[in-house]
Amino acid sequence: MTSGASGTGAASGAGVRARVRTRDGWAVQHAVLTVTDMTGSQVLRVEADDEGIVRSGEPLAPGPYTVIATAVGYAPAASTAMVTASGRVDVGTLVLARQGGVELPPPGIWTIDPIHSTIAASAQHLGMSSVHGRFTDFGGRIEIAQDAEKSTVEAVIKAESIDTGNEMRDQHLRSGDFLNIETYPDLVYRSTGIDVAGPDRWTVHGQLSMHGVVRDVDLDLSYLGTGPDPWGGVRAAFRAVAELKRSDFAMNYNQVVAAGIAAVGTTLKVELDIQAVQGESLPFG
Repeated sequence: MTSGASGTGAASGAGVRARVRTRDGWAVQHAVLTVTDMTGSQVLRVEADDEGIVRSGEPLAPGPYTVIATAVGYAPAASTAMVTASGRVDVGTLVLARQGGVELPPPGIWTIDPIHSTIAASAQHLGMSSVHGRFTDFGGRIEIAQDAEKSTVEAVIKAESIDTGNEMRDQHLRSGDFLNIETYPDLVYRSTGIDVAGPDRWTVHGQLSMHGVVRDVDLDLSYLGTGPDPWGGVRAAFRAVAELKRSDFAMNYNQVVAAGIAAVGTTLKVELDIQAVQGESLPFG
């Protein structure tokens, strides 16, 4: 069977359909889906497209099958499927985990690449929806130790770089009601320890300095893998989340609107998508 088949059989609904995703929800491009019968004989092999979608227009005989998704750099994932009399089956989403288990990237210095990273935060607005923003000017480094739990993280964020897509709101956030950038131009995070929290998750313990206050802040960190980049370097990817209370950092502005609802929520949800380059410098800029 050729890769990514989508002929008239697929249009009529026959064959196999599946999605292959990472644990973070990204498409695994050109993953390979192999279908075997109960004797272990391969009956179908299909390659996913750029969106991680597998479509096969070739109908299968009714009965049980084993479906295995594989991709370079990922651990295989297997599932069972029951093909109906129609000759089709929708396997749903197969999730592939990066190979390497709880291992972090190779020991050494890794430099955060701000161009390919995002530091974002959101807060509830008027008790109904959320306002989203991000910092556009930041940098830092990660030092992976031989004993992974002794690894360190340090990042510096320029407070004035807050961007919510509305200049009037951004100016208010830079004012003394919130970040007070004239007095406190930098947000600084320094780790104090790292603990294993799961197969590919870590808890980073650290201290955040913001608005003149230093507080303990833990990051729920997922390691997404390591690989080469187009500039001849090696990159590691991470995702981290945390929740902050504005009051912990002496940002107590709290305009109240009708029915006693606060204009801005008291809790900030922080999401970090980080790429780090192996070494003490970036390949550009």
